[in-house]
Amino acid sequence: MTLPEQLLLSDLLRRRVRCHQGIDHGAGLQGWMHPPVHRLLGWVSKPSAFGSRRLVWRLNQLRGLSDQEALVQGDPADTDPATLERLPTLFDAALLGADGQLLGVIADASVEMRSGRIVSYLVARSDPRLPGSSRWLLAPERIVDQQPGQVMTALQGLDDLPLARASVRQELLRRSRRWREQFDEVGGRFEERLEGWLEEPPWQESPWQEPEPLDAREDWDDPEAWGEPRREDPAAPQRRPEPRRTPPLHGDPLEPDDPWI
Repeated sequence: MTLPEQLLLSDLLRRRVRCHQGIDHGAGLQGWMHPPVHRLLGWVSKPSAFGSRRLVWRLNQLRGLSDQEALVQGDPADTDPATLERLPTLFDAALLGADGQLLGVIADASVEMRSGRIVSYLVARSDPRLPGSSRWLLAPERIVDQQPGQVMTALQGLDDLPLARASVRQELLRRSRRWREQFDEVGGRFEERLEGWLEEPPWQESPWQEPEPLDAREDWDDPEAWGEPRREDPAAPQRRPEPRRTPPLHGDPLEPDDPWI
């Protein structure tokens, strides 16, 4: 069974430890590290819910991972809670900024499984035990100084760190900020277009120009302006057509006003 190249300490602690003999040694309790070089040496399990016995496992004893169990080989080292409290650690330490303000708590770590080197720490703004909280990545190189329970940095805020996992509230704030920026951009484009319309010269036709009133046209009553033939005024006197005369037949007498003379 192959191990991943990197693993979160929290993913290791949530699994129950089972040795090569098939014995369940309880769930993971805490990590065992060497703070000066930022290296994870192993982890601790609690075999009984009511006893004070603790078992320490080296990281190189890990042989495989399943959905619920961490498979180990070899025997652990017995210890007690008082000894574990004296071990130096950076987990659950307060993270301080440049002005000494409290920025968060170191809640987790990303570990390289082959060497145990801590690639980055995961910082929580609030209580790390709250589910669904945000996590920021803190590289060991950004740590200026460290003391028992405190880690000093030159950060101005957690926004200076990359976000590893966003909570529901943090994701909602990011989306709201993105929507606000898009709305401002669209509003700026509309204002520029409106200003361009207002700055047009008066002789240039505008899309908002009202149509000319109908009674303002001088040739409104002229049919030729609309492509129709001009009609005569019915009230004007009309000339009656002359009756059609037939030519005189041969032998009929001609009248003096006859046009056929």
